[in-house]
Amino acid sequence: MSSPAISDGQGHSHVFDEGNPLAEKNTRRAMILTALMMVAEIAGGWFYNSMALLADGWHMSSHALALGLSVLAYAAARRFSNDTRFAFGTWKMEVLGGYTSAILLIMVAGLMLYQSIERLISPSAIHYDQAIAIGVVGLLVNIACAWLLKDGHAHTHHDHDHGHGHGHHDLNLRSAYMHVLADAATSVLAILALIGGKFWGAAWLDPVMGIVGAGLVASWAYGLIRQTSGVLLDAEMDSPVVEEVREVIASSPISAQISDLHVWRVGKGKYACILSLTTDQNATPAYFKDLLSVHEELVHITVELNAA
Repeated sequence: MSSPAISDGQGHSHVFDEGNPLAEKNTRRAMILTALMMVAEIAGGWFYNSMALLADGWHMSSHALALGLSVLAYAAARRFSNDTRFAFGTWKMEVLGGYTSAILLIMVAGLMLYQSIERLISPSAIHYDQAIAIGVVGLLVNIACAWLLKDGHAHTHHDHDHGHGHGHHDLNLRSAYMHVLADAATSVLAILALIGGKFWGAAWLDPVMGIVGAGLVASWAYGLIRQTSGVLLDAEMDSPVVEEVREVIASSPISAQISDLHVWRVGKGKYACILSLTTDQNATPAYFKDLLSVHEELVHITVELNAA
């Protein structure tokens, strides 16, 4: 049985995000698959004396860790959802998980870059057959994980394409998806490089593809860091909902001027708003709150009126 939602004592809930149980379950499944593949690659690298497989296994361990972090963030947000210490709910725990995961992704890119440059300078023998075989299995695991997480990714694209676009996507799920996608991309590049080395003797392709993959991963991580940090730092005043608030007040039958406005996100596509108005007419805060209620994404509105 779930606990009752936090309220302010007047029946107003302070739990603004319902969580994402399906995403949590699928992310947990993806973490388990990734961890199993990590063990297989490390064991295979040790058994076949392949540094390439060992390196990829340890590389995959960072993705398993990041997926585990996403699962932990979901669990923590759910566990503390009714804790009164969190005035605007626990949704930002998920965003914090996504941000930390993106930082880990940057570290993975840095490690990939370092190892690739090192191998480019000091080439070593590659066990092509074993490396290609396990690389293909790793890619299949990545595809399976991406399939588990695909719904959240598709939802993200839908929101970007929508004219209103208020950021309804799950940033924690997106971070998990980015890790899986990054691993899949690097697996494809590695397989192509290994095939080129095996059949055409182009051993240099392996480290060069590693450098390309590092750049790709870093680019994705940077985009995710920008998204999550903006939410964590409440950098939301460029959100479309802010202009909508201004439009509602400007079109109000009762003339009022905005003297102060603060908007920040408290859930996926849900915002809190503090609005200070100056007017020389008779009005109540409830009147303006009712006008703003047409925008369902505004789930917590505070209006202050001052005489002109």
